[in-house]
Amino acid sequence: MGLLTLALIIDMFVGDPDWLWKRLPHPVVLIGKWINLFDRLRDHEGAGAWCRRIGLESRHVVEQFFGIVLLLSMFVLCLMFSRLIMGLGSLGWLIELILVAILVAQRSLYDHVGRVVVALKGQGLQAARKQVSMIVGRDVSKLNESGISKAAIESLAENFSDGVVAPVLWYAVAGLPGILFYKAVNTADSMIGHHNDRFEYFGKPAARLDDWMNWPASRLSTVLVVVSVALARGGSAASAVWKATLRDASNHRSPNAGWPETSFAAALNLSLGGPRQYEDDLIDAEFLYSEGRDIAKPADVEKSLSLFLRSCICLIGFCGAGWLFFG
Repeated sequence: MGLLTLALIIDMFVGDPDWLWKRLPHPVVLIGKWINLFDRLRDHEGAGAWCRRIGLESRHVVEQFFGIVLLLSMFVLCLMFSRLIMGLGSLGWLIELILVAILVAQRSLYDHVGRVVVALKGQGLQAARKQVSMIVGRDVSKLNESGISKAAIESLAENFSDGVVAPVLWYAVAGLPGILFYKAVNTADSMIGHHNDRFEYFGKPAARLDDWMNWPASRLSTVLVVVSVALARGGSAASAVWKATLRDASNHRSPNAGWPETSFAAALNLSLGGPRQYEDDLIDAEFLYSEGRDIAKPADVEKSLSLFLRSCICLIGFCGAGWLFFG
């Protein structure tokens, strides 16, 4: 827990330096290359013939088989790499510290959303749409100021769970193999976990496993938001956020994203969610915390960043307490 606490502090103040990733491949980029390799492999004629020889006839079954083998291969690679690092003594400890700091996205997420605020306040809607398009998957071409602000807040809330709390949780549970494998699964879900003709079955194992691995983190993220609200505004405000989240989290089409998004919505007194455009599909989603204000402003994005920062500090505090009491 000591290494984890130190890594979180380093990430909060340093983040992911751009100069480093211009010279070296980011671990997530390497994971992406491995996923692309499997994506090309399943299209190879020889792979299909081999699957038929072992009795896998259906295209859907074959694609799910490759999706499962991809996950297994990433699990084995994470174990092997972790064992290699653990065998390096003090150097291995330093490498592990750096890796954990890199794989937790506190600073990078804060900076990305912060750039949306800067664009909204001084660069115009077109610049703000460009900035928010880097952190959301929906069509942003027609979003107004309120729509951009809400999209940024929703992305911040969801990624607080996926990009911060979940990696920390899986490192706490399973050490370096845990955080590496979680990031591998999460990357696979973002790359191939889509409902379309190409990835519907190949990406399904990664999407299902990602849901499962994010289930505890999404609930823990709500606890952290509630604690941060309690420290800033008192128990009654925190209780209201908790009750609203229990009521509305299931309105989200994701089994996990509704928890942090509703918590942020209630804490900010904003109505989030609702219908949105993804490429050619219009998603008729329900609202989260529908009694909240309908119009969001750049100031609300700034408040969400403050809420995010306080929640991250609470997470660091919990990790530090665990280090002090349990070693």
